[in-house]
Amino acid sequence: MSEEHKKVLEQQLWNIANTLRGKMDADEFRDYILGFIFYKYLAEKMEIYANSILEQDKIEFREIDENTEEGQSYIEAIKEEAVETLGYFLKPSELFSEIAKRGETNIFILEDLQKILTNIQLSTMGTQSEEDFDNLFEDMDLNSTKLGKTPEARNAIIAKVLVHLDEIDFKLEHTELDVLGDAYEYLIGQFASGAGKKAGEFYTPQTVSKILAKIVTTEKNKLKSVYDPTCGSGSLLLRVAREVKDVNNFYGQEMNRTTYNLARMNMILHGVHYRKFDIKQEDTLEHPQHLGLQAEAIVANPPFSAVWSANPLFMSDERFSQYGKLAPASKADFAFVQHMVYHLAENGIMAIVLPHGVLFRGAAELQIRRYLIEQKNYLDAVIGLPANIFYGTSIPTCILVFKKCRETPDDILFIDASKEFDKMKNQNVLREEHIEKIVETYRNRTVIEKYSYRASLGEIAENDYNLNIPRYVESFEEEEEIDIQAVMSEIKLLEAKRAELDQQINVYLKELGLVF
Repeated sequence: MSEEHKKVLEQQLWNIANTLRGKMDADEFRDYILGFIFYKYLAEKMEIYANSILEQDKIEFREIDENTEEGQSYIEAIKEEAVETLGYFLKPSELFSEIAKRGETNIFILEDLQKILTNIQLSTMGTQSEEDFDNLFEDMDLNSTKLGKTPEARNAIIAKVLVHLDEIDFKLEHTELDVLGDAYEYLIGQFASGAGKKAGEFYTPQTVSKILAKIVTTEKNKLKSVYDPTCGSGSLLLRVAREVKDVNNFYGQEMNRTTYNLARMNMILHGVHYRKFDIKQEDTLEHPQHLGLQAEAIVANPPFSAVWSANPLFMSDERFSQYGKLAPASKADFAFVQHMVYHLAENGIMAIVLPHGVLFRGAAELQIRRYLIEQKNYLDAVIGLPANIFYGTSIPTCILVFKKCRETPDDILFIDASKEFDKMKNQNVLREEHIEKIVETYRNRTVIEKYSYRASLGEIAENDYNLNIPRYVESFEEEEEIDIQAVMSEIKLLEAKRAELDQQINVYLKELGLVF
């Protein structure tokens, strides 16, 4: 039933999202629709929680009269507990369904709606959850002319969206289900598929997320911490959580302000308590925010070959100092690797998606690569992925897996999964069987002809620490041997048949009085 409800919910939400499609770009109406879904989620959670408190008094939250002394007493008591437990508070008049009903009767609601969104944030001021809700709705400008040229036009479109959303049952009382969380992920994925190059800023395709998540949770049922230094919408962190029974703490950092807001919403909407996640907004390489962290699982899909300062002052930074070189200013790929290795716990696993250039480029990158393998022996596996599986780029990519305490320290596993995928119209897709083969090959370190190979450290040294996958996994398909004598005989036979046909044609032409 939950799977069926999930699909229905996904379609309903996508249909409502398309109400705004004609008004603005995909990444703009994304912020509005996801923000309204989040507001509805907060309101419904608030009402469920408040009703549980009021159950002994045999009244319901929305029945409280805010204009009476008794009503205010109830509200203050509930607010104190709600802010502690949920991290925020909404009054009965601020519930989503209340504002939607007013919008349905053509009452002007934009000013009140803007106040409610602000009040959600204000309810957290001076509390532990303040940072998690700070400016969370700042990308939802209800006065934007992109929603409509006049306030009345903007009010009409917003009211329409709220009314449609209000008709949908999120079934939040069924706490064992994460149907809304799945639907939210679906929407983020749909927006990413239409966002072109911008998609890479906030979303990793679920198939790739699955591979990374399954790798870093190998032989683990619980995680003390999971960290993503370029967390985007937070989907990758949440994917890791699905692979284990419990994650104590989620850590993430995101440079883009809008995407940072989306990540915090995504965490809360998936039921991650505000005390269990710490998402920061800053440039990870230039201004790291979790320097004391030693994470048990680290995952990342950083921007490929990004530009960074490569400031010489970073040579005294503990993240980079021991390598003797900084990653080039024009290609920050190895800077992200170094940052993540620094934050990796002794018993941890990290997996990062990168362009193939990191496997063979020379100069500083060769020195960093060599240090990681020769001096530290942290590199555990290199996995080649198919081309055209990421949004916004068609280049082939690879996954590098690192462990500080490796069970097989004498070799590095190479997997060439670049040829196993389903070709779709606009994008190549990894199916479940492709994902399982990659993960099982990694976990068992299986050697499969033309697919995987365990290269000794000596062999890698002989190749001057060039990790280009074709050097280790022979994927060349030999052509079938051709029997020249048989081919010549077949040609002679065909020539004889052609001569015979020519003679027959000439006979027919003469009978018709034609000369060929």
